[in-house]
Amino acid sequence: MCAKFGKTYTLQQWSRAIGIRKDESVASLISETGINMTVDEFHKELYEINLKKYPFAKLMPGVMRLVTHLKKHRIPMAIASSSLRKFFNVKTSVNRELFRMFDNVTCGDDVKNLKPAPDIFLAAREAIGNPPTKQCLVFEDSIPGVKAAKNANMKVIWVPNPKVAELYPDNISADEIIFSLNDFDPTKYGLPPFDEESSST
Repeated sequence: MCAKFGKTYTLQQWSRAIGIRKDESVASLISETGINMTVDEFHKELYEINLKKYPFAKLMPGVMRLVTHLKKHRIPMAIASSSLRKFFNVKTSVNRELFRMFDNVTCGDDVKNLKPAPDIFLAAREAIGNPPTKQCLVFEDSIPGVKAAKNANMKVIWVPNPKVAELYPDNISADEIIFSLNDFDPTKYGLPPFDEESSST
C-alpha cells in the first residue's frame, strides 16, 4: 500500500505499530509518510488485502505444542488482543483448532484503554476466574504489550521478531526474552514440564 505512493514501510514503523490500536497506528503512518489516504480508506484496503492473505497464515513454531500442553494440564488460558473482534475473527479463521483451546478471548473493543495500559490483560484475567496477577504469565511480541503486562503486575515473556529485538537492545522490562516458543521451559514458571515425547512443532 505504501509502495503505491513510492513509500517504504520500515521495520521501525512496524515495530511501533504492533500492539496498539489500529486507528492510532494507521494515523501515525499516514502522517509520517504523507500517503494520500484517509484512515478509513487505509483500513478498507488493508482489510481486503488481509482477507486474501490470512488463509495462508502459519503458526509460529512451538505454539500448538505449548497450547496443547497447557490445555492438557487444565491451565486456564486467555487471549488479549488489541485487534478489534471483527478483525481478530478473520485473522484466526484459518486456525480454529488452536483458538478453540482458549478459555476466553478479549479484544480491543472490549476495553477502554489499550496497551501499554493494563486494561486488556486485567479483563482477560477476570474472564478466567481472577487468579492473582503474579500467577499470570503473558507471552507478547510487542513492546507496548510487554509494558502492559508489567503494568498489570504480571510476568511476561517477550517473543519478538529478532530484527525488532535488535532495534530495542535495552528493553529489559520483560522477565525473559526468547525467539521461539520451542525454547520456552514451563518449569521455570511452576508449570508442568513438557512430555518427553512432545515434539517441537
